[in-house]
Amino acid sequence: MNVYKTKGKVSDLEAFVSPKDVSGTIGIAHTRWATHGEPCQANAHPHFSSSKNLALIHNGIIENYATLKEKLQKKGFIFKSSTDTEVLVQLIEFFQLSNHLDLLTAVQLALHEVIGAYAIAVLDKNNPDEIIAARKSSPLVVGIGKDEFFLASDATPIVEYTDKVVYLQDGEIAVIRRDKALEVVNLDNVLQNPEVRTVEMNLGQLEKGGYPHFMLKEIFEQPDCINDCMRGRINADGDKVVLSAVIDHKERLLKARRFVIVAFGTSWHAGLIGEKLIESFCRIPVEVEYASEFRYRDPVIHEDDVVIAISQSGETADTLAAIELAKEKGAFIYGICNAVGSSIPRITDTGSYIHVGPEIGVASTKAFTGQVTVLTMLALTLAKEKGSMADEKYLEVIRELTVIPAKIKKILISNPKIAELSRIFTYAHNFLYLGRGYSFPVALEGALKLKEISYIHAEGYPAAEMKHGPIALIDAEMPVVVVATHNAMYEKIMSNIQEIKARKGKVIALVTEGDTVISKLADDCIELPETLECLEPLIATVPLQLLAYHVAICKGKNVDQPRNLAKSVTVE
Repeated sequence: MNVYKTKGKVSDLEAFVSPKDVSGTIGIAHTRWATHGEPCQANAHPHFSSSKNLALIHNGIIENYATLKEKLQKKGFIFKSSTDTEVLVQLIEFFQLSNHLDLLTAVQLALHEVIGAYAIAVLDKNNPDEIIAARKSSPLVVGIGKDEFFLASDATPIVEYTDKVVYLQDGEIAVIRRDKALEVVNLDNVLQNPEVRTVEMNLGQLEKGGYPHFMLKEIFEQPDCINDCMRGRINADGDKVVLSAVIDHKERLLKARRFVIVAFGTSWHAGLIGEKLIESFCRIPVEVEYASEFRYRDPVIHEDDVVIAISQSGETADTLAAIELAKEKGAFIYGICNAVGSSIPRITDTGSYIHVGPEIGVASTKAFTGQVTVLTMLALTLAKEKGSMADEKYLEVIRELTVIPAKIKKILISNPKIAELSRIFTYAHNFLYLGRGYSFPVALEGALKLKEISYIHAEGYPAAEMKHGPIALIDAEMPVVVVATHNAMYEKIMSNIQEIKARKGKVIALVTEGDTVISKLADDCIELPETLECLEPLIATVPLQLLAYHVAICKGKNVDQPRNLAKSVTVE
């Protein structure tokens, strides 16, 4: 059994193995995101057992690996890496050799000893026509092709070869054998009856389509994505929005004491916008929490609470754990997700897909605007059912929402100007992003995009908070991005800009088309089409995505695969 692994990108591995004979009919591979042990060749997967008969790849965290490792070391096992994964493959071999067991039984016994999350695939040199794969709290998909099988964390890399997949459930083990049907059992060897699903995915969405990077392609896809998100949910006359999940469960949603939104990262920023939309339209109190903080702080949750869980991948580990906690306490769970068939849609009471298609770039773009669009439609649908929103305002928001895609297209025409502007600011080591009201989450999202892909330190703040600390950082070397559109906060944000300029800060202002006041104060301006204040995040975010993209490109960074980040955070 041959094992090839390198530190770095997949392209580095490709260059390493290209001169070698890697032909075969069975194999496993893994791109590791380091949890235990530094990113290096020794810690890369697959990992061998001591006899080198077993090889294993693993996504997740074995929480009791130190205890298991100590027991195995006392029995004479020697470890060559500092990973928790090597402990698992050694444990499987221990059971296999001690009791003369087949691989499946040894895997089952080993997994009974494991505390933590895992998605694994194991090969046995002595049985080269079989792969054993298992999952717990980490996604694993089996693709079923013609005389072939595939394993992956989600369906995206599989659909090029087959549209038939099985999503393994927690505690399930897939037994994949040459020339035999897929068999799925649980840890106690009870045969399961998995559902074979058909994945509908446009293969063109998995290609760059003439763009230099997936991120830029996905930024430019946003007008079409928002239209796809609204399709079938807003009627042809543009005077009614219906989210079926809300209508089907309106009694439960309308009697909610409060809504609690749990999410991470970009999805958390979308949740902050959702908070404002739901409170404004529906007059229901909303709290927004990081899923990890929510699950560990013993939250007070009542049976008349509604928890909205937002995740692009549908597999975010802490968000899944937060959902389970809320379910235990009797809350009603509403999921907002992009990945069809992922874990969140399967464990929530109801929910809505954002329908933006696969997002390949690690830094989320179109998923954010899709999430905000769904949250807007959720708030509108619920407000209509509750009668908490004037008919005129309801119609105004719907009609403006339907023209947002055209307004984003107008912004995208400014891409060359934003690219030119970005060159001026590649020198910066720090950025500050400011916004008020609906624009505060936009500032947070803009700062996140910049730090994710350019590695420039950036922070987002409510503009009024600037005087309570961040203003101490402002000088001639500090670019400050200000969302300064013409809304109810216009005069306030203008004062903030004057305070920045008084300290020689460089201001990049996002202004409404035709603005002649702030455009004279700011060093540079990016114009946005006029829209309703509650919908401004959908258009104001786009130029900030482009700014981050072009700054990163000017600095020579890999925008699609930024360092240390993973597209789907499936470990805690």
